[in-house]
Amino acid sequence: MAQNIFESIKHINEYGAEYWSARELYKILEYSEYRHFLPVIIKAKEACRNSDQDIHNHFEDVLDMVRVGSGGKRKIENINLSRYACYLIIQNSDPSKEIVALGQTYFAIQTRRQENADQLVEDQKRVHLRDEIKKHNTSLAEAAENAGVKKFGTFQNYGYKGLYGGLGAQEIHKIKKLKKSQKILDHMGSEELAANLFRATQADAKLRRENIQGEMRANLTHYAVGQKVRKTIDELGGTMPEELPPADGITKAGKRIGKIKKKKKIINN
Repeated sequence: MAQNIFESIKHINEYGAEYWSARELYKILEYSEYRHFLPVIIKAKEACRNSDQDIHNHFEDVLDMVRVGSGGKRKIENINLSRYACYLIIQNSDPSKEIVALGQTYFAIQTRRQENADQLVEDQKRVHLRDEIKKHNTSLAEAAENAGVKKFGTFQNYGYKGLYGGLGAQEIHKIKKLKKSQKILDHMGSEELAANLFRATQADAKLRRENIQGEMRANLTHYAVGQKVRKTIDELGGTMPEELPPADGITKAGKRIGKIKKKKKIINN
């Protein structure tokens, strides 16, 4: 029952993302007037903020055109809600209502399913990017050696310092609260891995293209490439890599993917 009710008012925007209208949801949740529903939305927004989520990603203020009695139209304020926003709203609604209890079950299950789906996508991206970095770091090491680099660890540190605003591997470890035995690259999310892959591929290409010679010149080239990548991230309004949260070990991501594949195989058989 709950699934049919809440699915019936679900919308899909031009980008293929699902959303619910606050003015439709309040009626389903049996609030007499929209204004009585607004305090619940305020509480949900606060819960969203406390969860370190960007409110604007889940609560989008819009103006809808509605017909009035005279046959004309006028604009009214509305809010497009993500599935997570609906979940928070349901959690802050009157639990004595049967429809609210049904909604709590529905959105809790659906939100969890979406989280699992998002986690799988992130894991797959991480594993792929981590493998790519391994390949390109091998090529980068070869290019650095051809340029006269003897200390590859120092050379890599120059690249990190350019990309991470002067922070070397040791400082990155400290900021990310990683143990000495944990590899930085193994604990990066897909966004951070992608930035480092771009740094590695471009440094490799530049060393070879310009036939850079001399250890210090190679180090400074790697540093300059890292700086360029950082500048690009800044210009695009992205998050600086040192500010991105660390991820769990890449091995765990691989295991999660393996479990999903195993489940699918069992179901298909």
